[in-house]
Amino acid sequence: MNTFFLVWKNISQQWGSAILSVLLTAFGVSILIVIYISSVTFEKQLENNSKNIDLVVGAKGSPMQLILSSLYHVENPKGNIPLTEANKIAENPLVQLATPISLGDNYKGHRIIGTDQTFLELYELKIKEGQLWKKSFEVVLGAEVARKQALKIGDKIFSAHGLSAESHQHDDHPFTVVGILEPAQSVVDNLILSNLSSVWEVHGIAHQGEHIHADDDHDHNHSHDHNHDGHAHEHNEDDHHHDHADHAHDDGHGHNHDHDKNTSAATSSDVQEEELVTEKPQNNTFIKSIGQDMIEDHGVEITALLVKYSSPTALSVLPRMINQSTQMQAASPAIESSRVFSLLGVGFDSLGILAYVIMIIAGFSVFISLYNAMKDRKYDLAIMRTLGATKAKLFTITLVEGLIITCIGGVIGLVLGHLILYYISLQASESADFIQVFAIHTNELLILLAAMGIGILASILPAIKAYQTTISNILSSK
Repeated sequence: MNTFFLVWKNISQQWGSAILSVLLTAFGVSILIVIYISSVTFEKQLENNSKNIDLVVGAKGSPMQLILSSLYHVENPKGNIPLTEANKIAENPLVQLATPISLGDNYKGHRIIGTDQTFLELYELKIKEGQLWKKSFEVVLGAEVARKQALKIGDKIFSAHGLSAESHQHDDHPFTVVGILEPAQSVVDNLILSNLSSVWEVHGIAHQGEHIHADDDHDHNHSHDHNHDGHAHEHNEDDHHHDHADHAHDDGHGHNHDHDKNTSAATSSDVQEEELVTEKPQNNTFIKSIGQDMIEDHGVEITALLVKYSSPTALSVLPRMINQSTQMQAASPAIESSRVFSLLGVGFDSLGILAYVIMIIAGFSVFISLYNAMKDRKYDLAIMRTLGATKAKLFTITLVEGLIITCIGGVIGLVLGHLILYYISLQASESADFIQVFAIHTNELLILLAAMGIGILASILPAIKAYQTTISNILSSK
Protein backbone atom coordinates (compact mmCIF):
# COMPACT_ATOMS: atom_id res chain seq x y z
CA MET A 1 0.00 0.00 0.00
CA ASN A 2 1.05 3.63 -0.47
CA THR A 3 3.15 4.94 2.43
CA PHE A 4 1.41 8.30 2.67
CA PHE A 5 -2.01 6.65 2.58
CA LEU A 6 -1.06 4.45 5.51
CA VAL A 7 0.38 7.42 7.39
CA TRP A 8 -2.80 9.43 6.92
CA LYS A 9 -4.89 6.47 8.14
CA ASN A 10 -2.73 6.28 11.27
CA ILE A 11 -3.06 10.03 11.93
CA SER A 12 -6.84 9.93 11.44
CA GLN A 13 -7.13 7.22 14.10
CA GLN A 14 -5.64 9.54 16.76
CA TRP A 15 -6.94 13.02 15.92
CA GLY A 16 -6.70 14.31 19.47
CA SER A 17 -2.98 13.76 20.00
CA ALA A 18 -2.18 14.66 16.39
CA ILE A 19 -4.00 18.02 16.60
CA LEU A 20 -2.28 18.80 19.91
CA SER A 21 1.12 18.14 18.33
CA VAL A 22 0.22 20.26 15.28
CA LEU A 23 -0.93 23.18 17.44
CA LEU A 24 2.14 23.13 19.65
CA THR A 25 4.41 23.08 16.62
CA ALA A 26 2.40 25.90 14.98
CA PHE A 27 2.59 28.12 18.05
CA GLY A 28 6.33 27.63 18.39
CA VAL A 29 6.98 28.35 14.71
CA SER A 30 4.67 31.40 14.62
CA ILE A 31 6.39 32.97 17.63
CA LEU A 32 9.80 32.43 16.04
CA ILE A 33 8.57 33.92 12.74
CA VAL A 34 7.22 37.03 14.49
CA ILE A 35 10.43 37.48 16.48
CA TYR A 36 12.71 36.97 13.50
CA ILE A 37 10.92 39.27 11.07
CA SER A 38 10.35 41.96 13.72
CA SER A 39 13.96 41.99 14.90
CA VAL A 40 15.49 41.95 11.42
CA THR A 41 13.23 44.63 9.97
CA PHE A 42 13.39 46.73 13.13
CA GLU A 43 17.19 46.72 12.98
CA LYS A 44 16.99 47.67 9.31
CA GLN A 45 14.55 50.44 10.19
CA LEU A 46 16.95 51.85 12.77
CA GLU A 47 19.66 51.88 10.15
CA ASN A 48 17.48 53.55 7.51
CA ASN A 49 16.37 56.27 9.90
CA SER A 50 19.90 57.32 10.80
CA LYS A 51 22.12 56.21 7.92
CA ASN A 52 23.16 59.75 6.88
CA ILE A 53 22.90 61.38 10.30
CA ASP A 54 26.08 61.36 12.33
CA LEU A 55 24.95 63.55 15.22
CA VAL A 56 21.78 65.00 16.72
CA VAL A 57 22.12 68.25 18.68
CA GLY A 58 19.36 69.14 21.12
CA ALA A 59 18.53 70.28 24.62
CA LYS A 60 20.31 68.84 27.63
CA GLY A 61 18.72 65.69 28.97
CA SER A 62 18.57 62.06 28.00
CA PRO A 63 20.50 61.28 24.79
CA MET A 64 18.14 58.39 24.06
CA GLN A 65 15.10 60.65 24.43
CA LEU A 66 16.70 63.09 22.00
CA ILE A 67 17.24 60.32 19.44
CA LEU A 68 13.77 58.85 19.92
CA SER A 69 12.08 62.24 19.52
CA SER A 70 14.19 63.66 16.68
CA LEU A 71 14.94 60.56 14.57
CA TYR A 72 12.26 57.99 15.34
CA HIS A 73 9.50 60.42 16.35
CA VAL A 74 8.09 58.22 19.11
CA GLU A 75 8.84 60.53 22.05
CA ASN A 76 8.39 64.16 23.03
CA PRO A 77 11.55 66.28 22.98
CA LYS A 78 13.14 67.47 26.20
CA GLY A 79 13.31 71.11 25.13
CA ASN A 80 14.70 73.56 22.58
CA ILE A 81 18.08 74.84 21.53
CA PRO A 82 18.88 78.49 20.66
CA LEU A 83 19.06 79.22 16.96
CA THR A 84 22.25 81.24 17.43
CA GLU A 85 23.95 78.24 19.04
CA ALA A 86 22.70 75.97 16.26
CA ASN A 87 24.15 78.43 13.75
CA LYS A 88 27.55 78.14 15.35
CA ILE A 89 27.45 74.35 15.07
CA ALA A 90 26.38 74.50 11.43
CA GLU A 91 29.20 76.93 10.62
CA ASN A 92 31.80 74.53 11.95
CA PRO A 93 34.09 73.27 9.15
CA LEU A 94 33.60 69.71 10.43
CA VAL A 95 29.89 69.91 9.53
CA GLN A 96 28.86 69.13 5.97
CA LEU A 97 25.13 69.43 6.42
CA ALA A 98 22.98 70.74 9.29
CA THR A 99 19.23 70.33 9.05
CA PRO A 100 16.93 72.10 11.56
CA ILE A 101 13.69 70.51 12.72
CA SER A 102 10.84 71.90 14.82
CA LEU A 103 8.23 69.60 16.32
CA GLY A 104 4.89 70.21 17.93
CA ASP A 105 1.80 68.98 16.09
CA ASN A 106 0.37 65.93 14.34
CA TYR A 107 -2.32 64.93 11.90
CA LYS A 108 -4.18 61.77 12.94
CA GLY A 109 -1.07 60.50 14.70
CA HIS A 110 1.37 61.47 11.93
CA ARG A 111 3.90 64.00 13.21
CA ILE A 112 4.21 67.31 11.37
CA ILE A 113 7.85 68.37 10.98
CA GLY A 114 8.96 71.92 10.34
CA THR A 115 12.25 71.86 8.42
CA ASP A 116 13.89 73.01 5.19
CA GLN A 117 14.81 71.42 1.87
CA THR A 118 18.03 69.94 3.27
CA PHE A 119 15.83 67.39 5.05
CA LEU A 120 15.16 65.76 1.67
CA GLU A 121 18.86 65.74 0.89
CA LEU A 122 19.75 64.25 4.27
CA TYR A 123 17.25 61.38 3.92
CA GLU A 124 17.73 61.02 0.15
CA LEU A 125 14.04 61.62 -0.50
CA LYS A 126 12.34 62.14 -3.85
CA ILE A 127 9.01 63.71 -4.73
CA LYS A 128 6.64 61.18 -6.31
CA GLU A 129 3.74 63.53 -6.95
CA GLY A 130 3.40 67.30 -6.85
CA GLN A 131 6.22 69.52 -5.63
CA LEU A 132 8.06 70.78 -2.55
CA TRP A 133 6.38 73.45 -0.45
CA LYS A 134 6.90 77.05 -1.61
CA LYS A 135 5.15 78.94 1.18
CA SER A 136 3.71 78.49 4.64
CA PHE A 137 0.96 75.93 5.26
CA GLU A 138 1.97 73.79 2.31
CA VAL A 139 2.97 70.24 3.21
CA VAL A 140 4.60 67.22 1.62
CA LEU A 141 3.33 63.83 2.78
CA GLY A 142 5.23 60.63 3.44
CA ALA A 143 4.11 57.69 1.31
CA GLU A 144 2.32 55.90 4.17
CA VAL A 145 0.52 59.05 5.29
CA ALA A 146 -0.96 59.50 1.83
CA ARG A 147 -1.92 55.81 1.59
CA LYS A 148 -3.41 55.47 5.08
CA GLN A 149 -5.35 58.71 5.07
CA ALA A 150 -6.27 58.54 1.34
CA LEU A 151 -4.88 62.03 0.77
CA LYS A 152 -4.05 63.56 -2.60
CA ILE A 153 -2.61 66.77 -3.99
CA GLY A 154 -4.77 69.76 -3.10
CA ASP A 155 -6.42 68.23 -0.01
CA LYS A 156 -6.70 70.28 3.18
CA ILE A 157 -5.72 68.92 6.60
CA PHE A 158 -5.81 70.35 10.13
CA SER A 159 -3.11 69.74 12.69
CA ALA A 160 -3.61 68.72 16.32
CA HIS A 161 -1.36 69.66 19.22
CA GLY A 162 1.32 67.21 20.38
CA LEU A 163 1.59 63.53 19.42
CA SER A 164 -1.98 62.45 20.18
CA ALA A 165 -4.52 62.49 17.36
CA GLU A 166 -7.23 63.36 19.93
CA SER A 167 -5.52 66.58 21.03
CA HIS A 168 -6.79 70.12 20.39
CA GLN A 169 -7.15 70.76 16.67
CA HIS A 170 -6.03 74.01 15.05
CA ASP A 171 -9.14 74.61 12.93
CA ASP A 172 -8.11 78.08 11.77
CA HIS A 173 -4.90 77.00 10.02
CA PRO A 174 -5.49 74.37 7.30
CA PHE A 175 -2.48 72.81 5.58
CA THR A 176 -2.60 72.18 1.84
CA VAL A 177 -1.04 69.02 0.40
CA VAL A 178 1.30 70.00 -2.44
CA GLY A 179 3.51 66.90 -2.67
CA ILE A 180 3.81 63.20 -1.87
CA LEU A 181 7.16 61.48 -1.33
CA GLU A 182 8.27 58.19 -2.80
CA PRO A 183 8.42 55.31 -0.27
CA ALA A 184 11.63 55.59 1.76
CA GLN A 185 11.29 52.46 3.95
CA SER A 186 11.93 54.61 6.99
CA VAL A 187 10.06 56.68 9.55
CA VAL A 188 9.79 59.48 6.97
CA ASP A 189 7.02 57.50 5.26
CA ASN A 190 4.82 58.38 8.25
CA LEU A 191 5.78 62.05 8.55
CA ILE A 192 4.32 65.28 7.19
CA LEU A 193 6.89 67.89 6.16
CA SER A 194 6.46 71.66 5.97
CA ASN A 195 8.63 74.74 6.28
CA LEU A 196 9.59 76.01 9.72
CA SER A 197 7.36 79.05 9.55
CA SER A 198 4.25 76.88 9.22
CA VAL A 199 4.90 75.22 12.57
CA TRP A 200 5.44 78.64 14.08
CA GLU A 201 2.40 80.42 12.67
CA VAL A 202 -0.07 77.63 13.38
CA HIS A 203 0.14 78.48 17.08
CA GLY A 204 -1.34 81.94 16.75
CA ILE A 205 1.59 84.20 15.90
CA ALA A 206 0.09 85.18 12.53
CA HIS A 207 -3.20 86.17 14.15
CA GLN A 208 -1.61 89.19 15.76
CA GLY A 209 -0.81 90.74 12.41
CA GLU A 210 2.90 90.64 13.09
CA HIS A 211 5.06 88.83 10.57
CA ILE A 212 8.66 88.40 9.69
CA HIS A 213 9.01 87.87 5.95
CA ALA A 214 11.99 86.59 4.05
CA ASP A 215 12.82 86.17 0.42
CA ASP A 216 11.48 82.87 -0.97
CA ASP A 217 14.88 82.11 -2.45
CA HIS A 218 16.52 81.99 0.97
CA ASP A 219 15.81 80.40 4.32
CA HIS A 220 15.88 83.10 6.99
CA ASN A 221 15.95 82.48 10.71
CA HIS A 222 14.06 85.11 12.68
CA SER A 223 14.23 86.25 16.21
CA HIS A 224 11.20 85.38 18.23
CA ASP A 225 11.15 83.74 21.63
CA HIS A 226 8.53 81.06 21.06
CA ASN A 227 8.42 78.12 23.43
CA HIS A 228 5.89 75.48 22.50
CA ASP A 229 6.27 72.19 24.32
CA GLY A 230 9.98 72.61 24.00
CA HIS A 231 9.72 73.61 20.36
CA ALA A 232 10.74 76.81 18.70
CA HIS A 233 9.76 77.70 15.17
CA GLU A 234 11.29 79.62 12.32
CA HIS A 235 9.13 81.88 10.14
CA ASN A 236 10.01 82.40 6.48
CA GLU A 237 7.99 84.39 3.95
CA ASP A 238 8.40 86.92 1.09
CA ASP A 239 10.26 90.24 0.91
CA HIS A 240 9.90 92.18 4.16
CA HIS A 241 9.71 91.60 7.90
CA HIS A 242 7.94 92.85 10.96
CA ASP A 243 9.19 92.63 14.47
CA HIS A 244 6.78 90.90 16.85
CA ALA A 245 5.11 92.44 19.87
CA ASP A 246 6.08 90.36 22.83
CA HIS A 247 3.39 88.94 25.00
CA ALA A 248 2.57 86.13 27.41
CA HIS A 249 -0.01 83.66 26.17
CA ASP A 250 -1.48 80.47 27.56
CA ASP A 251 -4.21 78.87 25.46
CA GLY A 252 -4.86 75.98 27.81
CA HIS A 253 -3.26 73.42 25.56
CA GLY A 254 0.32 73.61 26.62
CA HIS A 255 1.24 76.56 24.39
CA ASN A 256 3.63 78.82 26.22
CA HIS A 257 4.67 82.00 24.42
CA ASP A 258 7.02 84.07 26.55
CA HIS A 259 7.48 87.66 25.43
CA ASP A 260 8.53 90.96 26.82
CA LYS A 261 5.31 92.89 27.35
CA ASN A 262 7.18 96.20 27.42
CA THR A 263 8.46 95.84 23.87
CA SER A 264 6.17 97.33 21.24
CA ALA A 265 5.66 95.89 17.76
CA ALA A 266 7.59 97.52 14.96
CA THR A 267 6.33 97.81 11.40
CA SER A 268 8.35 97.15 8.28
CA SER A 269 8.87 100.88 7.87
CA ASP A 270 10.42 101.10 11.33
CA VAL A 271 12.94 98.34 10.88
CA GLN A 272 15.45 98.16 8.07
CA GLU A 273 15.81 94.64 6.69
CA GLU A 274 19.26 93.20 7.12
CA GLU A 275 19.91 89.89 5.39
CA LEU A 276 22.73 87.90 6.89
CA VAL A 277 23.72 84.86 4.89
CA THR A 278 26.63 82.76 6.05
CA GLU A 279 28.33 80.92 3.22
CA LYS A 280 29.75 77.47 3.98
CA PRO A 281 32.14 75.56 1.77
CA GLN A 282 29.82 72.57 2.20
CA ASN A 283 26.83 74.47 0.70
CA ASN A 284 24.76 74.19 3.84
CA THR A 285 21.57 76.19 3.22
CA PHE A 286 20.43 76.27 6.84
CA ILE A 287 22.64 79.11 8.08
CA LYS A 288 20.83 82.06 6.54
CA SER A 289 19.25 84.55 8.87
CA ILE A 290 17.73 88.00 9.02
CA GLY A 291 18.27 90.46 11.83
CA GLN A 292 21.02 88.74 13.84
CA ASP A 293 20.65 91.35 16.57
CA MET A 294 16.98 90.43 16.91
CA ILE A 295 17.88 86.74 17.17
CA GLU A 296 20.29 87.48 19.98
CA ASP A 297 17.70 89.58 21.80
CA HIS A 298 14.70 87.33 21.43
CA GLY A 299 16.39 83.92 21.45
CA VAL A 300 14.62 82.06 18.60
CA GLU A 301 14.86 78.32 19.16
CA ILE A 302 14.49 75.10 17.22
CA THR A 303 13.90 71.58 18.52
CA ALA A 304 17.00 69.86 17.17
CA LEU A 305 19.74 69.98 14.58
CA LEU A 306 20.54 66.90 12.47
CA VAL A 307 24.21 66.92 11.56
CA LYS A 308 26.22 65.15 8.88
CA TYR A 309 29.99 65.22 9.29
CA SER A 310 32.30 66.52 6.59
CA SER A 311 35.27 64.62 7.99
CA PRO A 312 35.86 61.52 10.17
CA THR A 313 37.77 63.82 12.52
CA ALA A 314 34.45 65.29 13.64
CA LEU A 315 33.54 62.02 15.34
CA SER A 316 36.02 62.59 18.14
CA VAL A 317 35.95 66.38 18.23
CA LEU A 318 32.46 67.75 17.65
CA PRO A 319 30.38 65.77 20.23
CA ARG A 320 32.85 66.50 23.02
CA MET A 321 33.01 70.17 22.11
CA ILE A 322 29.21 70.52 22.14
CA ASN A 323 28.70 68.59 25.38
CA GLN A 324 31.46 70.35 27.30
CA SER A 325 31.36 73.93 26.05
CA THR A 326 27.68 74.59 25.26
CA GLN A 327 24.31 74.32 26.97
CA MET A 328 23.29 71.76 24.35
CA GLN A 329 23.92 68.04 24.11
CA ALA A 330 25.13 65.96 21.21
CA ALA A 331 23.82 62.40 20.84
CA SER A 332 25.16 59.78 18.45
CA PRO A 333 22.38 57.93 16.55
CA ALA A 334 24.63 54.89 16.11
CA ILE A 335 25.32 54.54 19.83
CA GLU A 336 21.78 55.24 21.01
CA SER A 337 20.23 53.03 18.33
CA SER A 338 22.45 50.17 19.46
CA ARG A 339 21.26 50.74 23.02
CA VAL A 340 17.63 50.68 21.90
CA PHE A 341 18.12 47.48 19.95
CA SER A 342 20.03 45.83 22.79
CA LEU A 343 17.17 46.62 25.18
CA LEU A 344 14.63 45.22 22.77
CA GLY A 345 16.92 42.30 22.08
CA VAL A 346 16.42 41.06 25.64
CA GLY A 347 12.70 40.76 24.97
CA PHE A 348 13.28 39.14 21.59
CA ASP A 349 15.65 36.60 23.13
CA SER A 350 13.20 35.78 25.91
CA LEU A 351 10.39 35.18 23.44
CA GLY A 352 12.74 33.14 21.29
CA ILE A 353 13.56 30.85 24.21
CA LEU A 354 9.84 30.47 24.89
CA ALA A 355 9.22 29.54 21.26
CA TYR A 356 11.95 26.90 21.29
CA VAL A 357 10.56 25.45 24.53
CA ILE A 358 7.12 25.19 22.91
CA MET A 359 8.61 23.43 19.90
CA ILE A 360 10.49 21.00 22.13
CA ILE A 361 7.23 20.28 23.98
CA ALA A 362 5.64 19.70 20.58
CA GLY A 363 8.41 17.21 19.83
CA PHE A 364 7.70 15.37 23.09
CA SER A 365 4.00 15.37 22.19
CA VAL A 366 4.78 13.74 18.85
CA PHE A 367 7.07 11.21 20.56
CA ILE A 368 4.51 10.24 23.21
CA SER A 369 1.73 10.05 20.65
CA LEU A 370 3.66 7.76 18.32
CA TYR A 371 5.15 5.65 21.10
CA ASN A 372 1.75 4.98 22.63
CA ALA A 373 0.31 4.33 19.18
CA MET A 374 2.79 1.53 18.70
CA LYS A 375 1.07 -0.43 21.49
CA ASP A 376 -2.28 -0.17 19.71
CA ARG A 377 -0.83 -0.90 16.29
CA LYS A 378 1.44 -3.82 17.10
CA TYR A 379 -1.01 -6.37 15.72
CA ASP A 380 -1.57 -4.23 12.62
CA LEU A 381 2.18 -4.03 12.14
CA ALA A 382 2.49 -7.82 12.51
CA ILE A 383 -0.24 -8.36 9.91
CA MET A 384 1.54 -5.98 7.57
CA ARG A 385 4.71 -7.98 8.00
CA THR A 386 2.88 -11.19 7.07
CA LEU A 387 1.54 -9.44 3.97
CA GLY A 388 5.06 -8.67 2.82
CA ALA A 389 5.93 -5.34 4.44
CA THR A 390 9.60 -5.12 5.38
CA LYS A 391 10.98 -3.80 8.66
CA ALA A 392 12.32 -0.80 6.76
CA LYS A 393 8.79 -0.12 5.48
CA LEU A 394 7.41 -0.03 9.04
CA PHE A 395 10.30 2.18 10.16
CA THR A 396 9.66 4.60 7.29
CA ILE A 397 5.89 4.78 7.91
CA THR A 398 6.40 5.75 11.56
CA LEU A 399 9.11 8.27 10.72
CA VAL A 400 7.03 9.90 7.98
CA GLU A 401 4.05 10.14 10.34
CA GLY A 402 6.02 12.26 12.80
CA LEU A 403 7.43 14.30 9.92
CA ILE A 404 4.00 15.06 8.45
CA ILE A 405 2.54 16.09 11.82
CA THR A 406 5.32 18.63 12.45
CA CYS A 407 5.35 19.73 8.80
CA ILE A 408 1.63 20.58 8.94
CA GLY A 409 2.21 22.38 12.23
CA GLY A 410 5.17 24.26 10.78
CA VAL A 411 3.25 25.45 7.71
CA ILE A 412 0.31 26.56 9.87
CA GLY A 413 2.78 28.36 12.15
CA LEU A 414 4.38 30.11 9.17
CA VAL A 415 1.01 31.41 7.98
CA LEU A 416 -0.09 32.26 11.52
CA GLY A 417 3.11 34.23 12.15
CA HIS A 418 2.53 36.43 9.10
CA LEU A 419 -1.12 36.93 10.03
CA ILE A 420 -0.02 38.10 13.49
CA LEU A 421 2.41 40.55 11.90
CA TYR A 422 -0.34 41.79 9.60
CA TYR A 423 -2.62 42.34 12.57
CA ILE A 424 0.15 44.24 14.36
CA SER A 425 0.69 46.46 11.32
CA LEU A 426 -3.03 47.29 11.25
CA GLN A 427 -3.58 47.88 14.96
CA ALA A 428 -0.27 49.34 16.12
CA SER A 429 1.04 52.84 15.51
CA GLU A 430 2.75 53.89 12.30
CA SER A 431 6.08 52.76 13.74
CA ALA A 432 5.07 49.18 12.88
CA ASP A 433 4.52 49.88 9.19
CA PHE A 434 8.06 48.90 8.29
CA ILE A 435 7.30 45.20 9.01
CA GLN A 436 7.40 43.31 5.72
CA VAL A 437 4.30 41.23 6.37
CA PHE A 438 4.13 39.15 3.21
CA ALA A 439 7.82 38.77 2.45
CA ILE A 440 9.27 35.28 2.94
CA HIS A 441 12.81 35.28 4.29
CA THR A 442 15.29 32.46 3.85
CA ASN A 443 15.62 31.98 7.60
CA GLU A 444 11.87 31.34 7.84
CA LEU A 445 12.37 28.23 5.75
CA LEU A 446 15.16 27.23 8.12
CA ILE A 447 12.74 27.57 11.05
CA LEU A 448 10.29 25.34 9.19
CA LEU A 449 13.03 22.78 8.53
CA ALA A 450 13.99 22.91 12.22
CA ALA A 451 10.39 22.07 13.18
CA MET A 452 10.39 19.16 10.77
CA GLY A 453 13.73 18.02 12.19
CA ILE A 454 12.22 17.97 15.68
CA GLY A 455 9.42 15.77 14.31
CA ILE A 456 11.92 13.35 12.82
CA LEU A 457 13.91 13.14 16.07
CA ALA A 458 10.72 12.59 18.06
CA SER A 459 9.76 9.74 15.71
CA ILE A 460 13.05 7.82 15.79
CA LEU A 461 12.40 5.74 18.94
CA PRO A 462 8.83 4.79 17.94
CA ALA A 463 10.14 3.95 14.45
CA ILE A 464 12.83 1.72 15.94
CA LYS A 465 10.12 -0.02 18.00
CA ALA A 466 8.10 -0.59 14.81
CA TYR A 467 11.22 -1.88 13.06
CA GLN A 468 11.74 -4.46 15.82
CA THR A 469 8.25 -5.91 15.38
CA THR A 470 8.39 -9.74 15.66
CA ILE A 471 5.51 -11.48 13.92
CA SER A 472 5.60 -14.74 15.89
CA ASN A 473 5.75 -13.17 19.35
CA ILE A 474 2.97 -10.65 18.68
CA LEU A 475 0.58 -13.10 16.99
CA SER A 476 1.22 -15.83 19.59
CA SER A 477 0.37 -13.39 22.41
CA LYS A 478 -2.91 -12.61 20.70
